Amino acid sequence: MADRPAAEVVVDTTLVRRLLDEQCPTLPGAGPTADLSLEVVSEGWDNVMLRLGTSLAVRVPRRAVGARLLVNEQRWLPRLAERLDVLVPAPVVAGVPGAGYPWHWSVVPWIDGTAAGTVDRARLQGVAEPLAAFFGALHLAAPADAPVNEVRGGPLEERDDAVRERLSRVDHPRVAGLTAVWEAGLDAPAWGGPPLWLHGDPHPFNLVVSDEPAGEVSLRAVVDFGDMTSGDPACDLAAAWLVFDRAGRERFVAAVERAWDDGASGDLPHQGRSPEALRAREALWGRARGWAVAMGTALLAHSDDDPTFAALGARVADELLQDD
Repeated sequence: MADRPAAEVVVDTTLVRRLLDEQCPTLPGAGPTADLSLEVVSEGWDNVMLRLGTSLAVRVPRRAVGARLLVNEQRWLPRLAERLDVLVPAPVVAGVPGAGYPWHWSVVPWIDGTAAGTVDRARLQGVAEPLAAFFGALHLAAPADAPVNEVRGGPLEERDDAVRERLSRVDHPRVAGLTAVWEAGLDAPAWGGPPLWLHGDPHPFNLVVSDEPAGEVSLRAVVDFGDMTSGDPACDLAAAWLVFDRAGRERFVAAVERAWDDGASGDLPHQGRSPEALRAREALWGRARGWAVAMGTALLAHSDDDPTFAALGARVADELLQDD
């Protein structure tokens, strides 16, 4: 298998201090940025996240592809945040190239809580309904100039070569079963509605939940809109397998479908309870399962240096095969 993509620019506290000093030496409500603590807290495939003081974070791309996506975030997320009930990290500063750094970067709110990916899935059942409501509020028709992500939200056929290449080399005892799930997704009828707004990367490390020591946790925020795009909502509904165990998945699917039942106007092909709408739903969930294969195999194939994401990929595969 392989490691995650290499950084094209090394992002550290020295670089980010220079950017802050040059572009936002003082922030309303926080004071001089030079007086605020700064530490790296995570490094993903595309971005490095640093905590700035107690209430802010700095999101800095480490690869050119991440930089292009972050520009979409800066432009669109503040507008989308106005209609979402769940906290999202809309930028408070839209940084630009400078201080020897070539790309855009952002200062965003710091959201306290725990990544859902670190919590036992049995405790995530309480997240099902609010996450379904979040997607319901987000999944509205996108404008013509909305971003289009070439690897998320389009026809599954466009990902076929990449997914089959990963399936040929992932270390999983039931690769044949995953291949069958993928092919079923490919066979499902295509999305027949307009491009909708999508988060694009609905895995559990992009959900912030409350940090109760026991019992069900609650959803506090949805983060990392770097893959935000417009297209087929099946891409986001892959969360059914990316985030939940079987019991949580049943609650999530039921909550999503209740909202579709209420959409009796039929503005979208899966809304309402007509025979056509029910067939569109079946196809949508089939494609969603295919998207879960695409995302899960990416985690399996590119996380040799990240055991946490490798384990997530393996768990997604297990959840997909549970439903056979």
